[in-house]
Amino acid sequence: MKTYLPKVNLDQRKWHVIDANGAILGRLAVQIADVLRGKNKPVYTAHLDAGDFVVVINADKVALTGKKEMAKTFMTYSGWKGGERYRTVSQVRARTPERLITHAVRGMVPKNRLGRVLMTKLKVYTGTEHPHGAQQPTALAPKN
Repeated sequence: MKTYLPKVNLDQRKWHVIDANGAILGRLAVQIADVLRGKNKPVYTAHLDAGDFVVVINADKVALTGKKEMAKTFMTYSGWKGGERYRTVSQVRARTPERLITHAVRGMVPKNRLGRVLMTKLKVYTGTEHPHGAQQPTALAPKN
């Protein structure tokens, strides 16, 4: 018996818009990762890219629970000696709020070539405006 392998039609990919205003970061990231991978479709296959595009707006208004705003830190490393930088969530939100959502979703997709392709389908913007109106994205309500 052969394994059924669905044909992923690249022209049938949909675009979704998610408003992150007041949404909890971790729960929002789970929902975004599922849509990027295609887990909401019947043709989901773990090793194929069957997902849709996701546009996130109001990334600067995403919520975190508890004391994570000041306690959670993000580490970056430049590659040089002493090049470690630690920033809190409030510092990241002030400088590049898109990075909060991108970092959370990146942790929930596979850590291989497939994951890197999936991350190219995520578009994150701070305000309510985005340049993807021509793709006619459908609104997707965040689950809280």
